[in-house]
Amino acid sequence: MRKKLISLLLTGVLTASLLAGCGSTDNSNSAASENTAAAEETASAGEDQEAVDLAGTETTEEAVEITYANFNASGGNEETLQKMYEAFHEEYPNITVNIETIGYDDYFTQMQTRVAGGTAPDCYELNIENFAAYANKGVLAELTGIDTSGYNATALNAFSVNGKQYGVPGNFSNVVLIYNKDLFDQAGVAYPTDDWTWDDAMDACEKISALGDDIYGIYQPITFNEFFKVAAQYGGGVLNADKTEFTINSEENLKAATMMISKVTDTNVQPTEAQMGGMGDWDLFESGRLGMIPTGIWAFNTFADACDFNWDICVEPGGTQKATHFFSNALVVNADSDKKEAAATWINWLASSDTSAQMRIDAGWDLPAISNEEVLSGYLKLTPPENRQAVFDSLNYLTVAPIIEDYSLMSDIITGKLSLAAGGEITVQEALDQAQEECSAQISLQ
Repeated sequence: MRKKLISLLLTGVLTASLLAGCGSTDNSNSAASENTAAAEETASAGEDQEAVDLAGTETTEEAVEITYANFNASGGNEETLQKMYEAFHEEYPNITVNIETIGYDDYFTQMQTRVAGGTAPDCYELNIENFAAYANKGVLAELTGIDTSGYNATALNAFSVNGKQYGVPGNFSNVVLIYNKDLFDQAGVAYPTDDWTWDDAMDACEKISALGDDIYGIYQPITFNEFFKVAAQYGGGVLNADKTEFTINSEENLKAATMMISKVTDTNVQPTEAQMGGMGDWDLFESGRLGMIPTGIWAFNTFADACDFNWDICVEPGGTQKATHFFSNALVVNADSDKKEAAATWINWLASSDTSAQMRIDAGWDLPAISNEEVLSGYLKLTPPENRQAVFDSLNYLTVAPIIEDYSLMSDIITGKLSLAAGGEITVQEALDQAQEECSAQISLQ
């Protein structure tokens, strides 16, 4: 791993984007993103929240049993999480952890009910938009005295609010451009490079699509979480600099949305919903009929098993500049728990210990948000893909998710309007104008 890029990873330029919207619409949604500035601006945690001081907890001998809820292991990593706990229990035999792994689709509904009812677990996992909301409601315990020396500094800061630490980063993952080398060879197109623009990608898409009626150049979800990233690639964004006004229908955003939607409505290098025939975007790529797909690094293991063709990765294309997603989940402690110290000891070990980190990498899960070069360098030795360096190169171009307390409503409004434009029911300009009007009317940014 090149020294410069390792340095970037270790010191970080961690900004944000949301996990949920960047990958497959049916099987690539996974984790959520983080952004220090966004969290600080959207969460104003209660000053009277009880703090958890971890100083000296390592020597605590009293037996204690805690509960830990998570969603990220539900994608097939429950066994890995259990092995992590077993290793933890060897180091801390006095702490027993009852692990609850809940599917992502049900997780936050359950957590909202349990937090409101006073039955939340002692510690649990949150994505960034919920982290901000939970911190704002004062339901998270502040972590003090915690040893943070093993963390990527900016990843850790992502879960700090007004200078107080309310969570630790349990993992990180990001998005790269994954491409079918065999289709590129058949189309006589050179493989993508890290300096590609969307113009380069569109040229390749048209040549690959020409290979057959059921072959397509690319699939890029037309959702809010893809839109805000592409907007950043064209120098735009959905909020102004101080996050006091929406700027959804800006000129830069119009260019971004037009590029996304014209792939479906004009050139058809991306299939329509009808042409997908119920398939997911991962399924289409695995079938060998898709040239490129911007999606998360969590796809690597699935594609390695399912794809009988050659594939590799590079940094996502850009518009006037580069921008790419970055995801992380927070591990937090319940402010009402009477076992805060044990809970904090567990989540800190799970998030930052070298043992846990190595298990995560060996399992091909996501990456630990740590600063240990030796552990992280082992990730580059895993294949496919051959160019895993692109995962770290992408850290040069992290973009910021516009995290606000009404994030879900904003996301739903913009995704809905973009979907109407992709279906030909309204123009791209109308979609952005309507989204601007509805978000401004329904969401307070003050």
